[in-house]
Amino acid sequence: VQLQASGGGLVEAGGSLRLSCAASGGTFSRYRMGWFRQAPGKEREFVGSISFGGGSIDYADSVLGRFTIPRDNAKNTVYLQMNSLKPEDTAVYYCAARTLSAVYSRLADRYDVWGQGTQVTVSS
Repeated sequence: VQLQASGGGLVEAGGSLRLSCAASGGTFSRYRMGWFRQAPGKEREFVGSISFGGGSIDYADSVLGRFTIPRDNAKNTVYLQMNSLKPEDTAVYYCAARTLSAVYSRLADRYDVWGQGTQVTVSS
């Protein structure tokens, strides 16, 4: 499976942005999907994840109530809807798939397929 992330850009604080992650190959509907981000000089951090059927969604405390992760298995796509954006949300955002296990995880090394990343910049 290959992942292609898109939708990043520059937005003012308080604004919204929706990232998309399109999968090709593999069996997307069987994978837990995750979103991570990495700001300059910082480690990659967990943003959220969604189970293959969408019934289990987990968010980092820093984005809870502001971000959501819808997925459309018919389109082989997972999204990251980001609302009420803050300057501290500025980072490169990555989508990732956990193809070898469906178990919930916040650890980046549990996800074995990664997209290329898309830059999100939130101005104050």
